[in-house]
Amino acid sequence: MLNQEPATLDRLFHALADGTRRTMVARLCRGPATVSELAAPLAMSLPSVLQHLQVLEASGLVRSRKAGRVRTCEVEPAMLAQAERWIGERRALWEHRLDRLGGIIAELPEPSLKDAPDPGENP
Repeated sequence: MLNQEPATLDRLFHALADGTRRTMVARLCRGPATVSELAAPLAMSLPSVLQHLQVLEASGLVRSRKAGRVRTCEVEPAMLAQAERWIGERRALWEHRLDRLGGIIAELPEPSLKDAPDPGENP
């Protein structure tokens, strides 16, 4: 399982690395949409939209189903949660580090004015 998680995250973040795909995911976070609905605001051909959808589906972030000639897509919440969890772990680590740095800085003695160089003196 540990070897699969990095590969899954790699595919997930690769899929989210593209602005067009992030736009599509943002739309799907509001609810399911057909391929035509996803393509409408995008300035690209339908085959290009389908290529982006293939990347999103390969990452597991989006799933689709076909009913007749209409393909409907929806976001996979578990994959978004996985990305959020990974980012949250990094955020917590950095917040802890910054809190420790803030504590160290707070313990430093205040510089006194007598230690400051005289503006009229040449060093």
